[in-house]
Amino acid sequence: MSTTKYIKLAIATLLSLPNTYALLTNPIRTVISRDIKTPDPVPQAGIDEAVSLMSTGRMYRYNVRNAEESTVSNCEVEIAQYTGQKYCVALNSCGSAIMLMMKCVGLKNGDEVLSNAFTFGAVPSAIEHAGGKAVYVESDYNHVMDINDLEKKLVANPNAKICLISHMRGKVADMDSVKDACDRHGVILLEDCAHSLGVYWNDKHTGHVGKASAISSQSYKMINSGEGGFLLTDDPDIAAKAAVYAGAYEGLSGKHITVPGPEHFKNYPTEIPNYSLRMSGIAAAVIRPQIKTIDERREKYNTRYALVTKKLVERKGHLLSIPKNTPGMTPVHDSLQFNLSQDITDEQVQGFLDECAQHGLPVELFGHKSNARNFVNWGFAPTEDPLPLTARMLSRACDVRLPLMWDDDDFSDLVDVICESLDAAVEPSYH
Repeated sequence: MSTTKYIKLAIATLLSLPNTYALLTNPIRTVISRDIKTPDPVPQAGIDEAVSLMSTGRMYRYNVRNAEESTVSNCEVEIAQYTGQKYCVALNSCGSAIMLMMKCVGLKNGDEVLSNAFTFGAVPSAIEHAGGKAVYVESDYNHVMDINDLEKKLVANPNAKICLISHMRGKVADMDSVKDACDRHGVILLEDCAHSLGVYWNDKHTGHVGKASAISSQSYKMINSGEGGFLLTDDPDIAAKAAVYAGAYEGLSGKHITVPGPEHFKNYPTEIPNYSLRMSGIAAAVIRPQIKTIDERREKYNTRYALVTKKLVERKGHLLSIPKNTPGMTPVHDSLQFNLSQDITDEQVQGFLDECAQHGLPVELFGHKSNARNFVNWGFAPTEDPLPLTARMLSRACDVRLPLMWDDDDFSDLVDVICESLDAAVEPSYH
């Protein structure tokens, strides 16, 4: 039998089998079975220290004879050493740290605070918590604060006291330009580094350009204690106030290591309220061994990110783009963001999201009506001015976690699901 006749016979046989036609016209799609929300596990050393603390009952940071015996104080030392900051106060959340930064630099009720229009809802919440009034600055297609709009907002809001910049998803704006603009207008710069632990700007860890910074140890960050945060600064007055606000009453600041001397505490313990925002010993215990592996994990994340983005651009570069890193920054790419083409309709965007979800990959759209990173959902701190650049960017900006515990093959599947979902939802009508 000739080769041609053999092929025809084989095709006829296949088509006679049940479901063959459906398989040929609707090829099997890639399916992801692993959980995209998988957090980094706690190293055994952290588990052991937490269990030891529980066995003694001394989980409260001040239930020790001295600072050197405090798990929380030692954790603060290690965080400060890693980031290169002089002072560190451990707290129950990064939201608390952001709120305290503003209180510590003198924010008064009703003072205006300039902030990214693209950030997580916890940031405007912290501004509201501190008594401030949020004024939003546009964010661009690289997902960072737009410098031109910052200049406009500084001019239009001469009473603004603070610029609180968020390094959203670890992406850093041109911080030299941000600092220059703030200095020219007499505005205090603070940094929300919740997403940028391990990220550097001009060879210094993020957080050094502003007067103070805040980092997070919530489960989806580079250090995982479930909830937690740290306020970092080189300013002794800010550090002293933060410790007292957090709950260092009756001279308990003496059980800290990374705070200034007693002369800097003045009468703060009687003048400043105690908000009871301290970090517990359990949280600090599980954090400590994770600090040692941040750089190692950054390299693994970045290697995977480079492969994933390269494949996506090669296969679907006409339908999506990857935000560019600002020159001068060293990133930690523990998640993936991409911008779908503005030529794709809203219906096609939703179709793409639905296709991804059906195949085990919950891609989030920052501009979705329910997303807490979409400024239209901040009814407690609404914008008074239109934000067209941010709104347009968010309408096509997608977000996907890159779990450390996944295997390389899982990321190949991730790329396949994104590309196949674009094929199903967009390609038929795109051409």
